[in-house]
Amino acid sequence: MIEPTSPVFASSTIDRDAVSRADPGLEPSLDADPSTRVVALHRGRVLLAERVEGSAPLLELLRPGDLPASTLRCYLGRDDGSRFELRVFGADAAASIEPEAARWQGLREAAGVLGDRDLSLVAPAVALANWHERHGYCGRCGAATVPVQAGWARRCTIDDGLHFPRTDPAVIVLVTDDDDRVLLGSNALWAANRYSLLAGFVEPGEGLEAAVVREIEEEAGILVDRVEYVASQPWPFPASIMLGFTARIAAGAEPSSAVPDGEEILDLRWFSREEITAARAEIGLPGGTSIARWLLERWYGRPIDPEGVGLAWATS
Repeated sequence: MIEPTSPVFASSTIDRDAVSRADPGLEPSLDADPSTRVVALHRGRVLLAERVEGSAPLLELLRPGDLPASTLRCYLGRDDGSRFELRVFGADAAASIEPEAARWQGLREAAGVLGDRDLSLVAPAVALANWHERHGYCGRCGAATVPVQAGWARRCTIDDGLHFPRTDPAVIVLVTDDDDRVLLGSNALWAANRYSLLAGFVEPGEGLEAAVVREIEEEAGILVDRVEYVASQPWPFPASIMLGFTARIAAGAEPSSAVPDGEEILDLRWFSREEITAARAEIGLPGGTSIARWLLERWYGRPIDPEGVGLAWATS
């Protein structure tokens, strides 16, 4: 197996500088600091720098004094002498910053081209913006909430309670049999002949290993054991953390007994490495930004031919 450095989004180079979030003078300080740079976001799309011939894709990092009013500010942290802030802009403000729509890219598109430093900023920026958009009201009393702690919490305007961003844990599992074939499933929401690893959310009060066993039994009707954690990947679509595992079909279980649940999973297939190679023109596999692709290539032993297998398709 190959060991890539890490899944996309998982290598952070930014010091989140959490201690500064409680500073009541942080926002004026960021406004006055010539080293401050702003990540601009509009409708879930981040602003990329203008490309010139031969240049690598980069975030457009803006100076705070040049910007119109934003609907949300969140302090992202520091790195190499700079401090970074997320600002979310409405339609008119975004158009005044950059009217060219192609410069505003969704995270899925940007993830395939940006480097680790930029992804270290974009992933928390999008995740925070998603959380704020969905949590404008208190879950206890229904009153409005307002951002506090540099965008890393919201406070209820009635009961004064604090609400913090939540991340939904999900397990994603590379299941193999005794012949080292991998089990891939086709989800009911996907186009035909698209296959990926099996995955599901962790339920309340459930351990991660137990979630792996339960999800595979629910979706494929087989028992697995030898469950091992491999790596994780932030997945802010809108607020998940993918926890990557490997597992082996349980002793005595027959690979042929794997049956899709018929609701979430419509088809299941066991693939050897040779069969993956032979099927590259017929099936789509997870896109290059997903931990599913990372785990699959780790098992495969090398990068999977991008000319054949699901280059443009990306889900979990």
